[in-house]
Amino acid sequence: MAEKKVYTAEEIKKIVKDKKVEFIKLQFCDINGQAKNMSLPSSQIDKILNNECMLDGSSIKGFRNIETSDMYFYPDLKTFTLLPFREDKQNGTNVARIICDIHNPDGTPFEGCPRANLKRVIKKAKDMGFEMNVGPEAEFFLFKKDENGHPTTQTHDRAGYYDVAPDDMGENIRKEIVRTITAMGFEVEASHHEVADGQHEIDFKYEDALTTADNILTFRYAVKAVANKMGVHATFMPKPIFGINGSGMHCNLSLFKDGKNTFYDPQRAHELSETALYAIGGLLAHVKQFTAVTNPTVNSYKRIVPGYEAPVYLAWSLANRSALIRVPAKRGNATRVELRSPDPSCNPYLALAVILESILDGVEKKTKPPLDIDKNIFKMDDKERKRAKIETLPGNLHEALMLMKKSAIVKSALGEHIFKEFMQSKLKEWEGYRTAVTQYELDMYLERY
Repeated sequence: MAEKKVYTAEEIKKIVKDKKVEFIKLQFCDINGQAKNMSLPSSQIDKILNNECMLDGSSIKGFRNIETSDMYFYPDLKTFTLLPFREDKQNGTNVARIICDIHNPDGTPFEGCPRANLKRVIKKAKDMGFEMNVGPEAEFFLFKKDENGHPTTQTHDRAGYYDVAPDDMGENIRKEIVRTITAMGFEVEASHHEVADGQHEIDFKYEDALTTADNILTFRYAVKAVANKMGVHATFMPKPIFGINGSGMHCNLSLFKDGKNTFYDPQRAHELSETALYAIGGLLAHVKQFTAVTNPTVNSYKRIVPGYEAPVYLAWSLANRSALIRVPAKRGNATRVELRSPDPSCNPYLALAVILESILDGVEKKTKPPLDIDKNIFKMDDKERKRAKIETLPGNLHEALMLMKKSAIVKSALGEHIFKEFMQSKLKEWEGYRTAVTQYELDMYLERY
């Protein structure tokens, strides 16, 4: 593995010179989780490192209006890396990337910057003595392209879970993705074909919440770039094809204090500490209210329906994958809870902010979870689930937004600016979906009526 090194400003300048870096991309994230960037020639390196590069915030979703649109890039030097898929081997030139926070002209963090907002919630956790570590499992599909280079919905292969080549036709593409992100400092733990046709998963090692959010943004960017170079289209759309499993992004979560995992207690039942149980309690108490953030598209709700291994039911378990939250078997410093509802279309900075805020609320209020469920919830009927007091996640984006609207925890996690802008943006998205005439309707009604 290529060790992830933290560079000083002078070391970055030296790399830019030695590696013949022609352009440096100042990358950031809009409110919808889309990676954005401004590319500057490397001759502007001093200006970049001195926080002197400006952007027009009025043109970015969820940022500023036109009257107060001047903003500044504040690069985080820890995120400097070369982009292997942009290397020009013939000329020996490179392109580099730095992830930035967005600041106001007076130097203060912009309250609408998703990354700066997550740092604010992380500080709250730190003030309580905690650091959250997160290990994401982001799934994606590979689709063929048509003769014009546009993506189709024809999967790249028809292989299944853990299949091998030649059935698994994505093996070489995954290998190239792993090589690429490893060169960018990731520690990859596993890669394999997923359950659905053309579906894949690459797991990288857990990190602190901010690094993980950066890694998710980088991972999605790198996967799409590598796939495109290899002639296919990669998508993190949660449910691109009816009738087969959708793509999730399970999040393995733990709270550390003074270098020790606070979720582990060998003296208690299942070796789970009170802190772990309170964290589970906090997540279950608030998950319906933050689902609009972790599952932010109208398509997200085509995935979280019964029958496709998707986590729909609000319960927790030690091993049972039909529950929303499960506790994997490993203990000691590897003790963690797995939240299974998020999907890879989410804004990682906002998703981890609402998750962390919910966990902290559970710990602070000592929110006890219900008893764990060891039965297959998918096979329970409505009466059994009602008896067990098992609720379900919101059924569509509008329902999720209405629950979010009433949530003090989500508002606290996102801050007033992001909360308002996110709500407005997603209600507009829902209205567009609600009023659209779909192919399903035409097929069902055009001739009949």
